[in-house]
Amino acid sequence: MPPIGPTGAVARDEGAQVHGGDAVAEVLAAQGVRQLFTLCGGHISPILVGAKARGIRVVDTRHEATAVFAADAVARLTGYPGVAAVTAGPGLTNTITAVKNAQLAQSPVVLLGGAAPTVLQGRAALQDIDQAALMRPHVKQVRRVRRVRDAGPAVEEAFRTSVDGVPGPVFVELPIDLLYDEPVVRGWYGAARTGRTPQERAVQAYLRLRVAMLFRGARPGPGPAVQPLPPRPPAPRVAEAAGRFAQAQRPVVLVGSQAMVSPGSAQRLVPALERIGAPVFLSGTARGLLGAEHPLQARHKRRDALRAADLVLLAGVPADFRLDYGNHVRRSACLVSANRSRADLRRNRRPDVGILGDAALAVAGIADALTPDAGRWTEWRAQIGGRDAAREIEIVEQAAAPADGVNPVRLCREIAAALPPGAIVVGDGGDIVATASYVLRPDGPLRWLDPGAFGTLGAGAGFALGAAMVHPDAPVWIVFGDGSVGYSLSEFDTFVRHGVPVVAVVGNDASWSQIAREQVEMLHDDVGTVLAPTRYDHVVAGFGALGLHTADADELPAVLAKARDHGAGPALVDVRIGRTDFRKGSISM
Repeated sequence: MPPIGPTGAVARDEGAQVHGGDAVAEVLAAQGVRQLFTLCGGHISPILVGAKARGIRVVDTRHEATAVFAADAVARLTGYPGVAAVTAGPGLTNTITAVKNAQLAQSPVVLLGGAAPTVLQGRAALQDIDQAALMRPHVKQVRRVRRVRDAGPAVEEAFRTSVDGVPGPVFVELPIDLLYDEPVVRGWYGAARTGRTPQERAVQAYLRLRVAMLFRGARPGPGPAVQPLPPRPPAPRVAEAAGRFAQAQRPVVLVGSQAMVSPGSAQRLVPALERIGAPVFLSGTARGLLGAEHPLQARHKRRDALRAADLVLLAGVPADFRLDYGNHVRRSACLVSANRSRADLRRNRRPDVGILGDAALAVAGIADALTPDAGRWTEWRAQIGGRDAAREIEIVEQAAAPADGVNPVRLCREIAAALPPGAIVVGDGGDIVATASYVLRPDGPLRWLDPGAFGTLGAGAGFALGAAMVHPDAPVWIVFGDGSVGYSLSEFDTFVRHGVPVVAVVGNDASWSQIAREQVEMLHDDVGTVLAPTRYDHVVAGFGALGLHTADADELPAVLAKARDHGAGPALVDVRIGRTDFRKGSISM
């Protein structure tokens, strides 16, 4: 492999051929990309080889969706674009769910897709489909590259677009004949041969011209790395919001994932929320922002708090189904919303004060405009805290209730006790993950990852893989349901091959329980919701991971500790859980 210089440049022998994959890889290196997630394919091989030659870690997965989920996790944890590369046709179609999840979560992801040769597109070439039409509804921008010289600039543009304004995924299509070097491409087309008939000579002349056009022109070098700049909120609207806070008696702040999208958002938000002094609910990636035991954070009875509040600030939170389309906030309350998206700012419920811009900057501006008053809203905070304390007592009691297996609330409490400091927790499931969200307390910002508003299953392995690449020294734990783990089991091979020591815990009740609970009660049939009591610990052992199992709650501390302290690679704990009514009535519309 060529030696890597301090800037990621590759030292080459004089006269060595440079292919389009190198142009793409040079941009990735210049943008500070440290890992490229992929599933290999001939259409993209030069990108992978070029990336490896520049010191970028190529992390290959067992499904293309996992590669995009991993890139999404990198974006959420760093604020910079995560990058995945997939091959043409079915390689790209396999990513659609993960790309849509990133779009709805507003994650800046750059997806590089191979494509059939430019000359053969539309002629039934291998894996040739209209990829642009397929991807356009799910990304901020589609860029189809047609000349080698445009490959690098197109990827640079993708980085800029993905973080600009409302972040999101961008797709760059790179046909195979732009990625290999010119002699190879001429050989593929037979452009160097001389035809025998006038028709053959005409075809050969056309192919020679076509190859010359593909490679014509100097290839520009990569530009500087993109620096995401959060859109500044308008000062008059921030001042108006601060004035409303000054008059409020019972304010509540909701901080969501979008408030965390910029590098440094947590550092802005925490002191600002403390200066404001109102009760705070956290959701999505914002979970853990205030640590595990901050006195301002409220965890339970959010709907009751919103209905009692006379002012509600939505910081990067849309009024979607999770807030009953804005109906959780009473109409007489003042609704303040800060959001990068003009559509989300007004979706379902128009705010009294709408702040179009970065939510973290808006919260900081409100805090700066308020007169400091440590005693402000003391009684209101105590009321919210009392509700939280009462609910915690209920959860402890529910964890002790008998079940026909390990009580899932008890399981989540044992996971919370076993988590090492600084652990990043990934949730991938329905019932068990929603239960865990009531119990687990991330001890710092950006230590909780869940799919978000799309309700996607199958993100767990990819999110964990991305988290482990960003923070290789942090413990990474996944909470799986036995339904969702089926999407990710083959990725334990990925974890083993790449030495990723994740700990996965599967709540196994042989059922799609979140659906079955309501379906059986309402429709009196469990069709489609029954799973086998599969021993998932046996499955991952076949991939070379540590597999553990228990059906005894008293064994949980020792079993979880063994998985936590394993250290030599990935581990999975299969826990036979029972049924409870902890989340009865949980179906969302």
